[in-house]
Amino acid sequence: MEWTDQAIMLGTRRQGEGSLILSLLTRGHGRHKGLVRGGAKSRQRGLYEPGNLVTASWHARLAEHLGLLQIEPGQFYAAALLDDPLRLACLEATVAVAEAALPERSPYPGIFDGLQAVLQRLGADDGYATEHLRWELRVLADLGYGLDLGSCAVTGVTEGLAWVSPRTGRAVSEAAGAEYRDRLLVLPRLLGGTGRPGTSEVADLLDGLRLTGSFLDRQLFAPGGHGLPEARLRYLDRLARLDSAARTS
Repeated sequence: MEWTDQAIMLGTRRQGEGSLILSLLTRGHGRHKGLVRGGAKSRQRGLYEPGNLVTASWHARLAEHLGLLQIEPGQFYAAALLDDPLRLACLEATVAVAEAALPERSPYPGIFDGLQAVLQRLGADDGYATEHLRWELRVLADLGYGLDLGSCAVTGVTEGLAWVSPRTGRAVSEAAGAEYRDRLLVLPRLLGGTGRPGTSEVADLLDGLRLTGSFLDRQLFAPGGHGLPEARLRYLDRLARLDSAARTS
């Protein structure tokens, strides 16, 4: 059994004295692991940094075996972000969610393409935060837990949407949800909602991440006895401190 595919590095762990077990997100073979002999001793250890785009070749005698990997370099995203802690935190959060949420060896090419788009935006412009938020929505949708944010679940209207039901994942208008606002999640401007009046762009982004995080936690992590990945919590913490500093300056 063998294949060659585009892949994004998700993580590594040592195996024995000199080898590494890599975890990859591949476009056509899903989240996949494999062994790199001598990888822990290699001068190319920077190749295995989470977030790097590589070409991976995997082979094994049987499909169910761990198998051996050979990795060819592509784009090194993490190294370019070392001087930007917020962008690096976003990269780490994205990779951590992919590693923790996706089932092994099940291909989700849309999720792969979306993750690659986040990585490209991280190194290119300021649109990365929105790209990341929409990628989390894509993860939920492709895994069967998509949110319905296009119309009010109560009245059917498509304007003035302000909230999302934490139970159903459906949008609710300002008027229909006013009585229950303390029980609902904010639908931010970034996702087509009205957001909270007077909030900054960072606060609006935080509302969006709390929205997706609520459903990621409930649908994908809590059933297995896990919480949201620590890297994602650190990213939110950085954003919250940035918003707080902006409001007090």
